[in-house]
Amino acid sequence: MRQAEYIWLDGENPTQQVRSKSRIVAVDESDSFVAAAYPEWGFDGSSTYQATGHDSDLILRPVRVVRDPIRGGDARLILCEVFSPNGQPHATNTRARLRAALDNGGAELDPWVGFEQEYTLFRGDRPYGFPADGSAQKAQGPFYCGVGSDRIFGREFVEAHTQACIDAGLMLYGTNAEVMPGQWEFQIGYRGLDGESPDVLHVSDQLVLARWLLRRVGEDHGVEPRLDPKPVQGDWNGAGNHTNFSTASMRNAATGMAAIRDAVERLALRHAEHIRGYGHGNENRLTGQHETCAIDEFRSGVADRGASIRIPRSVQIEGKGYLEDRRPGANCDPYTVCALLLETICAPSSTAAVA
Repeated sequence: MRQAEYIWLDGENPTQQVRSKSRIVAVDESDSFVAAAYPEWGFDGSSTYQATGHDSDLILRPVRVVRDPIRGGDARLILCEVFSPNGQPHATNTRARLRAALDNGGAELDPWVGFEQEYTLFRGDRPYGFPADGSAQKAQGPFYCGVGSDRIFGREFVEAHTQACIDAGLMLYGTNAEVMPGQWEFQIGYRGLDGESPDVLHVSDQLVLARWLLRRVGEDHGVEPRLDPKPVQGDWNGAGNHTNFSTASMRNAATGMAAIRDAVERLALRHAEHIRGYGHGNENRLTGQHETCAIDEFRSGVADRGASIRIPRSVQIEGKGYLEDRRPGANCDPYTVCALLLETICAPSSTAAVA
């Protein structure tokens, strides 16, 4: 017998949140990382903004299993998709949309993704590190990758979350303090290790699990990690989820830059559609200031952190690699972001201009 924490995305509007509940299950050690070995489970969708009270039963279907770093031992975290009783993906099941995009030609591109997840630690109604008396915090500048108690707030939480992600077996790449006090970033994606899969579905799953751990570790440290794209108004950086995306053609030196340029042209044509799917409140972040491009403008550039799409300098030099979509907000749904990228980049030329 082992404890299994069933995790899913709810139907909260305008931004879905992670939910979870525990079950004691009998699963052999040899199958303990096989999602299909765990039973489906039901839950009350009327309490998660996913159903009405007179027809509330919904289904959790396990799709990804990792170690549970909170309980330890043989406990597991079980990521689930939500299904309706008729066996169809629930309307809030955005992972199903990404699966469909892969099935409809996206998988042929061999797409990889990496996420740079920014978040802000709050204690009460203010970011961790902002003065309790309500006076203005000194201007941003000293805090990015800073060191010292006058510049860094919440490192003990960050270290605990980092270790939890490592213990769970997630593809954590790195962490750093961000531009605003109490603001941090972690990266999930390809580390060049044998056996790791950087495919879009796998890495999106890992980001959702890392976000669950963010909230869960926050319970133990008395802090609330928020994914608000603009947690503090004024002359402060917002919080994004920069998305590093590539296809096999982009990673090939013979076709790399041509494939990247083609992808950028396609993304420009569907800019408005992508913005609608890149996170609620993102208009407060994408102002054209603080390392962003204005929300109603699309621009790409090499090494330009004020562009919508940044082409890293190393990619230009090597003639292959990936593009960085800097538009997604910190609260974006990774499944929706990846589905939009695939639907746009692999769309037939005749439909690429549909907004």
